[in-house]
Amino acid sequence: MPRPVTAALIARLTEQYPQLDLAERLMTARRVIGGRIVFTTSFGIEDQAITHVVFTAGLEIDVVTFDTGRLFPETLDVWGNTERHYGRQIRALCPDRDGTERFVERYGVRGFRTSLEARLACCALRKVRPLGRALAGAAAWITGLRADQSPERAQTTCAGFDLLHRIIKLNPLFDWTRDRVVAFVRGRGVPYNPMHDQGFLSIGCAPCTRAVAPGESERSGRWWWEQEEKTECGLHADPPTWRSRSALSRA
Repeated sequence: MPRPVTAALIARLTEQYPQLDLAERLMTARRVIGGRIVFTTSFGIEDQAITHVVFTAGLEIDVVTFDTGRLFPETLDVWGNTERHYGRQIRALCPDRDGTERFVERYGVRGFRTSLEARLACCALRKVRPLGRALAGAAAWITGLRADQSPERAQTTCAGFDLLHRIIKLNPLFDWTRDRVVAFVRGRGVPYNPMHDQGFLSIGCAPCTRAVAPGESERSGRWWWEQEEKTECGLHADPPTWRSRSALSRA
């Protein structure tokens, strides 16, 4: 459980955040949290909004991404356009080479579709393990989660404690709608992925992402072949709900 000082910080942010705009939320977090703060971006439209504030306000927040090796070309374009637009480089974390080779040898290049365990092992290799490296020694982690993205994210709050990484976790867009995010990004000329305008509301690795149909939830285009109520990669799961602990150790 979080230490008393951490719990007090979380309570303070939880009380203040609803009254603050995005920039104020990020600046407040930077002011009250001592130590390194890490923001992990996948270059989705929510993450682009946060990146815009971090870079334009000159906040001392590390911006990192996971180069999974299977990103859409359009995502790579947004990455490059973002660096040029703000004159800042974004640190990339890649999957372990030996682990990647072992995974392909065991499951095959498309083996992540053979079972839920295999898919979670792939996500663990390409995202979860790199996240652990990104957060090592950090005091807080910022994400682009929103409560209305999917039923499983409906309980997302502005601040909490990530049990797996033992770190403060901040979700500054927790109470924003997608329309509000889109208006923010377009109104400020922030680079964003054109695939969002083609029905790709949530964009991850290319083999695991499709456009969604009208009326589907934003994340229904992720791992759509799985007959599961909850489809997550594991980045945002606390230990009791992370179903691939064994897969993590074997990949």
